[in-house]
Amino acid sequence: MSISKPDESIAAYAPLCHPYQTRLCAELEARFGDIAVLSKLFRFSRAATSELGEWCADVVWTLGLAIEEARKVEGKLERSFLADEDNRPIEMLDAELRRLREARDVVSNWTLLPPLAEGNLLSPKVLLLKNYLELVFEKPTGARCIVFVKRRYTARVLAELFAQWKMPNLHLGLLIGTRQGDPGDVKISFRQQVLTLMKFKKGEVNCLFATAIAEEGLDIPNCNLIVRFDLYETLIQYIQSRGRARHANSKYIHMIEDGNPLHIQGVRNVRLGEEVMRKFCEALPADRLLQGSDVSLDSTLAKERSLRSYTDPVTGAKLTYGSSLVVLAHFIGCLPHHSETNLQASYAITVENKLYVCEVILPESSPIHSATGRPSSKRAVAKRSAAFEACILLRKGGYLDSNLLPIYHKQLPAMRNAHLALNMKRSGNYTMRLKPSLWETTRGSAPDEFYLTALELETPENLGRPCQPLALLTRTRLPEIPAFTAYLQVQKTSEVLCTSIAQSFRPTTTELEHLTTFTLRIYKDVFNKTYETNQSQMSYWLAPILSESRVTTEEQSAERLIDWPTVKNVYENEELKWTMATPHSWLSNRYVIDRWDGGRRFFSDKVVPEMRPLDPLPAGCAPHRYDQNILDYSVSLFSKARGRAKWQDDQPVFLAHRNLHRLNWLDQLQEQELKAMTVSYLCPEPLKFSALPTTVAAMSYLFSAIIHRIDAYLIALEACEMLGLEIKPHLALEAVTKDSDNTDEHRAEQIHVQRGMGRNYERLEFIGDCFLKMATSISLFAKNPDNDEYEFHVKRMLLLCNKTLFDNALQLKLYEYIRTQGFSRRTWYPQGLKLLEGKGSTKTGTEVHKHQLGDKSIADVCEALIGAALLSYQSTGNMDMAVKAVTVMVSSPQHDVSKWEDYYKLYTKPRYQLASSSAATLDLAIKIEQKHGYHFNYPRLLQSAFIHPSCPFAWQKIPCYQRLEFLGDSLLDMACVNFLFYRHPDRDPQWLTEHKMAMVSNKFFGALAVKLGFNKHLRFNGPGVQYEIGQYVAEYEEVERESKGSRDYWTLTKDPPKCLPDIVEAYVGAIFVDSEFNYKVVEHFFDTHIRWFFEDMNIYDTFANNHPTTYLHSLLTNNFGCTHYRLMANELPSIDGSPIVVVAVVMIHEEIVTDAQASSGKNAKVKASANALKLLAGVAPFEFRAKYMCDCGRVKGEEVG
Repeated sequence: MSISKPDESIAAYAPLCHPYQTRLCAELEARFGDIAVLSKLFRFSRAATSELGEWCADVVWTLGLAIEEARKVEGKLERSFLADEDNRPIEMLDAELRRLREARDVVSNWTLLPPLAEGNLLSPKVLLLKNYLELVFEKPTGARCIVFVKRRYTARVLAELFAQWKMPNLHLGLLIGTRQGDPGDVKISFRQQVLTLMKFKKGEVNCLFATAIAEEGLDIPNCNLIVRFDLYETLIQYIQSRGRARHANSKYIHMIEDGNPLHIQGVRNVRLGEEVMRKFCEALPADRLLQGSDVSLDSTLAKERSLRSYTDPVTGAKLTYGSSLVVLAHFIGCLPHHSETNLQASYAITVENKLYVCEVILPESSPIHSATGRPSSKRAVAKRSAAFEACILLRKGGYLDSNLLPIYHKQLPAMRNAHLALNMKRSGNYTMRLKPSLWETTRGSAPDEFYLTALELETPENLGRPCQPLALLTRTRLPEIPAFTAYLQVQKTSEVLCTSIAQSFRPTTTELEHLTTFTLRIYKDVFNKTYETNQSQMSYWLAPILSESRVTTEEQSAERLIDWPTVKNVYENEELKWTMATPHSWLSNRYVIDRWDGGRRFFSDKVVPEMRPLDPLPAGCAPHRYDQNILDYSVSLFSKARGRAKWQDDQPVFLAHRNLHRLNWLDQLQEQELKAMTVSYLCPEPLKFSALPTTVAAMSYLFSAIIHRIDAYLIALEACEMLGLEIKPHLALEAVTKDSDNTDEHRAEQIHVQRGMGRNYERLEFIGDCFLKMATSISLFAKNPDNDEYEFHVKRMLLLCNKTLFDNALQLKLYEYIRTQGFSRRTWYPQGLKLLEGKGSTKTGTEVHKHQLGDKSIADVCEALIGAALLSYQSTGNMDMAVKAVTVMVSSPQHDVSKWEDYYKLYTKPRYQLASSSAATLDLAIKIEQKHGYHFNYPRLLQSAFIHPSCPFAWQKIPCYQRLEFLGDSLLDMACVNFLFYRHPDRDPQWLTEHKMAMVSNKFFGALAVKLGFNKHLRFNGPGVQYEIGQYVAEYEEVERESKGSRDYWTLTKDPPKCLPDIVEAYVGAIFVDSEFNYKVVEHFFDTHIRWFFEDMNIYDTFANNHPTTYLHSLLTNNFGCTHYRLMANELPSIDGSPIVVVAVVMIHEEIVTDAQASSGKNAKVKASANALKLLAGVAPFEFRAKYMCDCGRVKGEEVG
């Protein structure tokens, strides 16, 4: 693997002045220049005036004669005096010590000037470094910088100087040697070195001032900026210090004095020397290469007459003992793995009856775990026999083709990405139900029985005018309809309560006629729709509820709740008549309708006696096309009719408020609604006065939004009924609600948002996806006792992939029930009745409504319904409905259970679990029980959880932990997601996913394994595993000791060997199986060992932000101050059925800076983000602005100023 070299550049500073003495140094030398232990301080202070400046030269004394350092100087002086052979009197020592303390007093009383760029206070060299670091650390950044200096004092003084400047984004650290120096010399302990490096790795320190100690010998986390403040003296120093900058886009700065020939020649010398070294290495002869020592193997194999071979019947390709190692190694090399991982096979050789028997153990990602060869008298032959047997198994399994070449790397992506064979765009037009089938199925005849659902506001005063509850009368009783929010005025809302009354009543013919008229009158007077009277085709009826009645229980008498006098009055009066003889008081509190303009309806207030019909219309009134005077404003007739109309000139004028036809009561008021003017001055003669009381009319305006939401609930419940699931209504609706074209793109700007739909499916999809993974894992584990981990992964992916969910959803026509459209004034009206007047009256027939849905959106709804089924029974902990939902959605014999208890019925205990346990296994079970409180009924299950894949099966006849790890991984995932989901109910899925990464990361589970002592029980074969674990444990214990109670201390450790997190997951799988699939033991393990670390998830924000897409967003907005960027993905056209390819790009200021391809939009965006992060790594804000012409931050600053 090649290592990228940093970009090297030279930074020249102005020539330095000659060294001289500062006033402080001159005074000290005059009085104490003969004290030998101070000689080094005098020399360095003098040199510092040139290299660093006067301020730094004086700081040398404040640091060198600080109390702690002064004690060291005094100690040195005392030891030197006592070692002197002249036997000077002790009084001389006391005098020297007194003078030394006087020097310290002079320094402590000296007033240092602030480190300003004036005169010689700071050298050009220091100022150049300051200017550059200010640019690099202008904003919060992930940059890591090391400034290399020659002397410890230089590092210490520079750290002190930059601390004085207090750059907000520069976090300083000091890394110098631990060797004891001269008196007054500074040093740090090894422990301080370790802590500094830990802080540098975590980002708490982002700039180190370091001596040569950082060039080699210590583990320095990768940094992306190296500054050679003091130039190297050798080629080795140059190469080693440059090697610290291994990140992409790293920089290496040579600081040289302008016009200094020694500096210029020094840079040339190291570059020339490196080139000479490179050419020397390239010229090494071939005979210098190392070769293997198994030279006699071919002759040994030739002598073995009994060795088998395999010849493919189709191609004739031949597999022999000699070629088997190469074929197997080629196959292993094609297995999917991280770029930094080197996959290899492990060979374990044992002796049986004086013959060698070898078992080859393949990497964890291999479809075949191990194979055992035939006994042989030669170790080498036994090894090749095992490889041969492994190749035969791979050929039988179809993982080697007829040419003995691996096809695994071609098959796995197809398996892994089965869910990606979906269109990430909106791909099809599907029919959508606007109305629940309940209305259609109950129509056809006049009703003889009514069920009442009371519709009322929990806080009716927030409407701004009195209102009266309404009764929704239906032929069948409606299910429980959850309360939902209506947005009534600015910052004023109310919950809409829908209470279904259990008792029904039978209306008389007269009552039915009255109710029918009342309902149709609401449609006409409130919504300007005139329907024909056809009781058999009405879906529901409306009635006022007595104002003094408060619906508090379902056991009330429905008939007694209805305000029958109001119903009768509306039936008997199509409108209320006004005449000139009508008292003025009658005009107050009336619902008024413009006869010729369906959009103008008013609530009257009071008569204004001082106004006359022909008076000019006052300013600030609601707009109208006629406004010459008040009377003109009251009439909406067209020109010709207006000329013929005659009105009373002396009729009264009354104040009214025009009623706004709210577009959507289920959403916040829109800007145009907030600005709308409602005040109106009217004359009564041209207007119609409705028989509907204002309290009924006010509530009726909300009915359109209320019935729209009720329809949505009923459609969602019908979807559940179709699936055979019992889900709570609010969760059912949430699961089928998609409120934008890109609902699944969390934190992206939502496209075509449908407002007022309530919560969408994304949170339920998050937890449903996790339960789907767990449920299918348990079923596969129980049903397939002979499968290995690879086969489990293949089968599980085929079960839970989006393609499977989508195909099954199509069969069920689930798309009809998905809600993608918010409230519409055109679609909420009842179906079945013929519209005689009003918008839409010319339409004939039944409309078929369509909506566009992407394949993935439909699959997401499937997962959301699983989540809804799980949450519906959260309080009881019963997961049966969620199990049933998984069975419905995957529609596979691999998951065909309907209750949780059925999982264990599928499980057949394997022989190894039932076999007698050895003394060592029993001892292990006892130790685990004593420490963790769980008693294993089958200790060999526990033993299996601690057997590394490198251990041959032949040793104990117990399988390795991989099967249990597969199971435990999904169980712990579910426990962690449950915790996050319920503890953070308002967090979006992106946040939940990012923070789940911390909880289920290998880094945390590895640390947990050590904390629980699981690493001590792991059985493995080979020293490599032991070494890796030992190194990790040592670091973990050091970090834990220094944690001081911090719960996120484990994030400071390096990544653990994978076997450590694996055994945690395997242990959880083991206790789950041992407890007969009791999920409570998993929850107990989580509560006991994991919850404590994650009580405060805010401390893991940094960890979560390491996700490429999230980190890129943070980098661009916070570090670079850029707001003009986009991350987007698009699907490439598929040709001849080829796999779907999605390309994602990162654009900055309309320039595409990087792109990536994958099989899904999500993966493509992650790859593109990762590529962009590599491109931007180490880029300072000033460099970013120059490269991408970004002025986002500056424009913002100008606006503020």
